[in-house]
Amino acid sequence: MSNPEDLTASDDGPGAVEIGAGILDEMIRIRRHLHRNPELSNREVDTQRYLRQALADQGISGVRDVAGFGLAVDIVGTGKPSNRKIAIRADIDALPIEEESGVDFASANPGVMHACGHDAHAAMGFAVAAHLHRSRADFGGTVRLIFQPAEEDEPSGGKRVVEEGVLDDIDAAICLHVDPYTSSGKVAVGSGPYTLACDTFDAVVTGEAAHAAKPYEGIDAIAVACSMVGELQKIVSREIDPYDPLIISVTGINGGSAYNVIAGKVALKGTIRSGNTATRERARRRVREILEGIAASHGASVQVDIHEGEPGVVNDGEMAELISASARACVGAENVLNMSGWTIADDFAYYSEKRPSVYFRLGIRNEAAGSIYPLHHPRFRVDEAALKVGAATLATAVTRFLSAQPD
Repeated sequence: MSNPEDLTASDDGPGAVEIGAGILDEMIRIRRHLHRNPELSNREVDTQRYLRQALADQGISGVRDVAGFGLAVDIVGTGKPSNRKIAIRADIDALPIEEESGVDFASANPGVMHACGHDAHAAMGFAVAAHLHRSRADFGGTVRLIFQPAEEDEPSGGKRVVEEGVLDDIDAAICLHVDPYTSSGKVAVGSGPYTLACDTFDAVVTGEAAHAAKPYEGIDAIAVACSMVGELQKIVSREIDPYDPLIISVTGINGGSAYNVIAGKVALKGTIRSGNTATRERARRRVREILEGIAASHGASVQVDIHEGEPGVVNDGEMAELISASARACVGAENVLNMSGWTIADDFAYYSEKRPSVYFRLGIRNEAAGSIYPLHHPRFRVDEAALKVGAATLATAVTRFLSAQPD
């Protein structure tokens, strides 16, 4: 494997890739099919089958299964020899959300929706694969397309990709994510920490059931749980420097069975998002201490389980400049933003731990297209006009990377 030095490509490197209209049309058709037929993490059996066939229809062979319901395929250039290899990650799973977007191709799977744009990511990955396959004579080296399952839930598809050795012979990796907070067609990227680490927690509060007319005869697990929700917020607001990223969110509470019964048991669940290792460890410790302390102060008990999730993505500086230069070639400097990261988590972080990597954002915000809702919202929409920018930027970046020979 080559030494991943001199990864950047200047603006006077290979020109912007132009993807043919036929491939772009097929990209939109694929995106809409995937949107209509979303599948949850680690259940992407039909998505896997569909993408395999779409690639085969382009004459692409050698597609293999990875990470359960994912796919990987190498596009090998036949032009100027290069021993460099680069990967593109496109996630493919959906979310347990009832769609309210109103698009003509809305989800036909009740309670499941592509509310994070993974359908668009997969479609752009297809477009890059199809274009590179047709233009193999124009470049050397290898581009590995990874259509990754289970970004949204455990067990993590990104972690499995790394554990299965899919990146072992790769020099660098690229990932794109649609961004409804940035104007459509703009590209945003920056170096350094780019997403937050993500852990989850479950807590079961056990009190003592009683008649609702005589709450003093029991221990109200709902009241205890409500105290816990409020107190957890003070970790962020009163214990952590506001310039040190930390988010603690209780995302589920379930308990009680009847109008006239004081609940004896309540379950809580939530997420901890953090920007550095020390804060991550402190937050996990304080969540446990606060929940156990509140339970004890009410005469209740609590079982707390904290589950370690993905680390934060860290963008390699030279890879970030590769994306910036490639996007400038595609859409002009005025449409390329040097932006710091955001507070979402992404299991592309496992890739960035393994190889020099870059995670960049493609703006899709367009009021006229109705693309104004945040990620994971039931009315989330993608401005499809932006997808050609994302695909072109990816294709330009990988061909530039492969043409830049290390010292």
